[in-house]
Amino acid sequence: MKLPIRSAAVAAIALAFSALALAADLKVGLNVSLSGPNSSIGIPYAKGMQAALAYKGEVNGRKVQLIVLDDASDPTAAGRNARKLIEEDKVDVIMGASGVPASLAMAQAGKEAKVPMIGLSPLLLDAADNAWVVTVAQPPQLMVDAVVERMKRNGVKTVGYIGFSDAWGDLVYNALSKAAEPAGIKVVSNERYARADASVTGQVLKIVSLHPDAVMTGGAGTPGALPFLALTERGFKGGVYGQHGLINPDFIRVAGASGNGSLMPTGPIIVAEQLPADYPTKKIGLDFRAAFQKVNNAPTTDAFSAYSFDAWLVFADAAARAASATKAEPGTPEFRLALRDAIMSTKEVVGTHAVYSFKPGNLYGVDNRARVIVKLDNGQWKLAP
Repeated sequence: MKLPIRSAAVAAIALAFSALALAADLKVGLNVSLSGPNSSIGIPYAKGMQAALAYKGEVNGRKVQLIVLDDASDPTAAGRNARKLIEEDKVDVIMGASGVPASLAMAQAGKEAKVPMIGLSPLLLDAADNAWVVTVAQPPQLMVDAVVERMKRNGVKTVGYIGFSDAWGDLVYNALSKAAEPAGIKVVSNERYARADASVTGQVLKIVSLHPDAVMTGGAGTPGALPFLALTERGFKGGVYGQHGLINPDFIRVAGASGNGSLMPTGPIIVAEQLPADYPTKKIGLDFRAAFQKVNNAPTTDAFSAYSFDAWLVFADAAARAASATKAEPGTPEFRLALRDAIMSTKEVVGTHAVYSFKPGNLYGVDNRARVIVKLDNGQWKLAP
């Protein structure tokens, strides 16, 4: 069943979805964290999906119904919600979640039931054994490679690492380790903390004692601000680098002045207005900004809402092709298979974060067009070419 929704803001989101969930031919199931520590990621995902539904609510004349569930930042609940969406709501595709552990739980449910999944977060999975899932997120290696390139340009020789003690922390650390050695950079620490922790002082003290030239962080959302705060408190003067899991306003709010000057990779949507006129994602990025403003009565200031918008664009493109390829009706195993095959043959679908092309045996469908480096400058993200 649906998990309890704990705030007026979340209730408003749920009400908006209910109003749009009319009798429909196609069904999309979204599971995100509308409450709990991952809600600073999940609520933007949900709002981005509202914008997507308003932007393109029909596919080949078929209305699309969106069903949204809250996993309360619990990966186990995410798996349960995915199974509910599949078994009870009979969705054609599932989307989510607000973190790597929850996304893995959803992917397992989709695999078992043979229902395609479009992930919103990076995935730590063997693509050869997970033929029903792709993700619109950039692979951590692609993004961390850009960070290491910038570190090298900045003369960094040693870097400390602090990240989450979960799959996301592993993904970032592994990507950093792989990229750093060829760049002549030594990773001198591997400190971890839980998403629900209130302090990382002990871990930061260990890092500072090693005197690294820079620190790389592997957190996300609001809890991702903790290392920045602790490094500032300890007077660390080296460079501090992040990754795309930190690109949201709650990170800026919590990190405050401690985040100023930090460099991070992100999808180009976050600086859409600053991109060159011929950048491939600029137009759809500005269209997304307009759709988000219209639906949510506020501008988008995060990267997460755009991931769900892109997932919807990939789904809509694939659903149109699947409908042409099969006579099977939505909600049936045959249509789900046709939809999966169509997703896996996506070619050059232009989104806000990237231009997407998928193929069997690869969870990710993006290239270097999916990343730019930005600098946090007094609460604003600035393109750092």
